[in-house]
Amino acid sequence: MTSRTTADQRRGDLALLRRVRDRIDREYAQPLDVEALARGVHMSAGHLSRQFRAAYGESPYSYLMTRRIERAMALLRRGELSVTEVCFAVGCSSLGTFSTRFSELVGMSPSAYRRQAADAVAGLPACVAKQVTRPVRNREARPAGP
Repeated sequence: MTSRTTADQRRGDLALLRRVRDRIDREYAQPLDVEALARGVHMSAGHLSRQFRAAYGESPYSYLMTRRIERAMALLRRGELSVTEVCFAVGCSSLGTFSTRFSELVGMSPSAYRRQAADAVAGLPACVAKQVTRPVRNREARPAGP
């Protein structure tokens, strides 16, 4: 196998991974699982997971849940829906899993976030509020100073 063929294969794999990522971004509220995502790009679930992690630093499931939590944060800031309604609106089928994942990414429960966020982004344009409130994984968070 030549280096040219290997480079072509790598570009092809990256294009497929972008399709998977774009599908997650578009269809985050739909019932998605790694097997369905893999079928859509004609890969095995294991291969997709390994390649996706290598390219984006996280598994497809983790990426999906982050998108769902980002959308949930926006809905909770608006304050029009209950936490349970937000959970189902973003595609989660279990309130417990949603609350646990939300707390892991955001650092507080969805109900606590809802109470706090309404005041925190008051007066900010939506595009700025989205950037300011984007969830940060614990491993990416800066260590707290003394």
